[in-house]
Amino acid sequence: MWLMEMDAQRRGMFWDVLEGRVPPPPAAVLLGWELVGVDPEQGTIEVAFEAGDQFANPVGVIQGGFLAAMLDDTLGPALVATLPENQFAPTLDLHVQFLRPARPGRLLGRGRIVQRGRDVCFLAGELIDPDGRTVAVATTTARIQTVR
Repeated sequence: MWLMEMDAQRRGMFWDVLEGRVPPPPAAVLLGWELVGVDPEQGTIEVAFEAGDQFANPVGVIQGGFLAAMLDDTLGPALVATLPENQFAPTLDLHVQFLRPARPGRLLGRGRIVQRGRDVCFLAGELIDPDGRTVAVATTTARIQTVR
């Protein structure tokens, strides 16, 4: 995985946020989203999240809904980074499996396009804790749509 050099000619929601042409989505800001690497040709991405104490449940581990949001904000950008300027791909479904508790701190998300059709795309990925252990995995279906 490599961090693509920013190309001023690349356009689209993903690239416009990275270049500062538009502000990042508030949900990504809340989750502490940070691009680590992207390879649009391979359909892969790595992002990091900063899971704050405010994401913890009463026993001190990250509440599952936040982990699901992190996975959604990993898998979606893997596809959106490949789309032209006038397209977006909302999530149609998201299936998450929680494998072990995640503590507050930095989590790494890895996402990839599994299969891409003309309108529908299947994606998969995982969240990794600072010790290199997988804490959650997900699959999702997204529909490529033209933005008007």
